[in-house]
Amino acid sequence: MRPRSEAEVSEAIRAAAGPLAIVGGGTRRLGEVSGAVVETGGLAGVRLYEPGALTLVAGAGTPLAEVEALLAGERQRLAFEPPDLRGLLGRSGSSTLGGVAAANASGPRRVQVGACRDAMLGLRFVDGRGDVVKNGGRVMKNVTGYDLVKLLAGSRGALGVITEVSLKVQAVPEAEATLICEAGEVAGLALLHAALKTPFDLSGAAWAGGRVFLRVEGLAGSVAYRAGALRTALAGDWRLADGTESTKIWRDVRNVAAFAGKPGAVWRLVVKPTAAAGIVAQLGAAQAIYDWGGGLVWLLTEADADVRGAVGGHGHATLVRSLPGMAQPLLPPEAPAVATLTARLRASFDPRGLFAGGTA
Repeated sequence: MRPRSEAEVSEAIRAAAGPLAIVGGGTRRLGEVSGAVVETGGLAGVRLYEPGALTLVAGAGTPLAEVEALLAGERQRLAFEPPDLRGLLGRSGSSTLGGVAAANASGPRRVQVGACRDAMLGLRFVDGRGDVVKNGGRVMKNVTGYDLVKLLAGSRGALGVITEVSLKVQAVPEAEATLICEAGEVAGLALLHAALKTPFDLSGAAWAGGRVFLRVEGLAGSVAYRAGALRTALAGDWRLADGTESTKIWRDVRNVAAFAGKPGAVWRLVVKPTAAAGIVAQLGAAQAIYDWGGGLVWLLTEADADVRGAVGGHGHATLVRSLPGMAQPLLPPEAPAVATLTARLRASFDPRGLFAGGTA
């Protein structure tokens, strides 16, 4: 079903007799769809855009590309730079704003500006009873009780159907530059950690394919100064990339382009940066891309790799792209106390268990 209004979403949920799978563009879905599909693509359209106030409100089904084009016309952007995983997952279709919010999809700039949830000012959603819930607002200075915005961000449709999202946006900076240095994994991670300890306000810190990437953005003079200071402060033979070369580097990092089309399972690890290299070392032949200074690790592995065993208590691992015969759950298992809390939340928001899949 493809509701075209919030009222139709509510009616569909009230009438549902079994499980529902909430799907936006289908570009970020984990695993296969289970249950009757509710497509949010009919809930499209920008409802409010005030460039001077740096705020945008749009329906959950609004294509992400449409939002980004609108912002680009005013030299603005979504600061958290949501990744495009269609190449990695072998998907087509158009990513939607609601899908970005439901997945808390966040790119390399998270080290500077935070995640998608940190840019969300408010939202509207329909819970498992068919009730419409509004939380947050359309301005940056807004406090309205419980922060359900943070709860729904990243919930992957397990608590309700997001119908509208309010976001703060950011002006595009005058200049961008990326420092590049050849380094192995261990030495590269050490450089990432050292760089992030400096006062030079990096907006990207990643390692991929034997190279370290450090990004600075802002006014042209500031970018030139900070890039020069980083080259002086850090060991290694650094070169500078700017313009389209810098843009492509970070597009490839955030989209995990190096693993697109390659055989193997793909895992997304969020771990303590200091533990990242040791985790990957335990997995032998695994190939890694490190983002967020090592806090985010993308892994390409064989089917039998014990990724969650290697992660242990250092973080959590999500199976983003599975292989035939893999019995691993897609989402990381929860500790007993967290599982109890999750069950209570689901019972409150979805008492009939309509959204039990929670991975679409």
